[in-house]
Amino acid sequence: MIEEDHPRLSVRRQCDLLSLSRSAYYYDPMGESPENLRLMRWLDGEYTKRPYYGVARMTERLRRKGEAINPKRVRRLMRVMGLEAIYPKKRLSVPGEGHKRYPYLLRGLLVERPDQVWCADITYIRLRRGFVYLVAVLDWHSRYVLSWALSQSLETDFCLEALEDALLDTRPEIFNTDQGAQFTSERFTGRLEREQVRISMDGRGRVFDNIFVERFWRSVKYEEVYLKEYGDPGEARDGLREYIRFYNRERPHQALEYRTPAEVYFAGGSGRREGRAAREAAGTPVALRAPCVPAASWQGSETILSNDFLGLDIGE
Repeated sequence: MIEEDHPRLSVRRQCDLLSLSRSAYYYDPMGESPENLRLMRWLDGEYTKRPYYGVARMTERLRRKGEAINPKRVRRLMRVMGLEAIYPKKRLSVPGEGHKRYPYLLRGLLVERPDQVWCADITYIRLRRGFVYLVAVLDWHSRYVLSWALSQSLETDFCLEALEDALLDTRPEIFNTDQGAQFTSERFTGRLEREQVRISMDGRGRVFDNIFVERFWRSVKYEEVYLKEYGDPGEARDGLREYIRFYNRERPHQALEYRTPAEVYFAGGSGRREGRAAREAAGTPVALRAPCVPAASWQGSETILSNDFLGLDIGE
């Protein structure tokens, strides 16, 4: 966003225009230590198996494995990873500060056709030397992955990239997300409102309100991420691109009567969905694009963590 070699505006002036301090612009964040990365890998696997485990249970599980760790550290790592235990909470409908409140529109709704409801969510993808975040936009009826993007931070930009990608050919009647700051931001909700899409938001920690994305995350991790052990963001991008192509076009789903998401999504599709299919056939698959995240830009530890060093079995 800031151009250091801008012909007319200095870095200082650009920071002033963006209401950004120069110290924040020049700040170079430190990556997590190898020890924290080891713990985060274990937390990721444990959360995928038991998403109802909160800080207290995670801390106790780690202590029983011989880890000297306190709840404060576990809480911080879970926040970095974007993990939150799934259980009923009080005041679920309270939006973020300054954000408009949107109701949950899917309760009792019969979802019976493609592009009736889309949903989106973010998950943590572990690497051997760090981590990235993955956002995906899915069609609720068909489970078809419409778009996805990777990022090294939880900024709104990569969620907007995935949304813009999904909206290239068609739009849903309803778009459902959780109440994360990325999805409640004015930039994200404003983009949907300009398309006259009804916005639905579920309660914080209510996994069953967005169940199909959660099932997709489980498939991605057990069928791809945990088997491949990506070395860097570039490997993650390439591996996820191939897996999502397989998920959309080759992997049959029992709930879809053993059809693939693509077969259901494109069956009797509108002209706009046919446009998406034509572009995919031409070699520009909408659902399989993600911004390049080169390994050289990664700000983590350079220590490669082997499985032996990790010492924590996610399959336990």
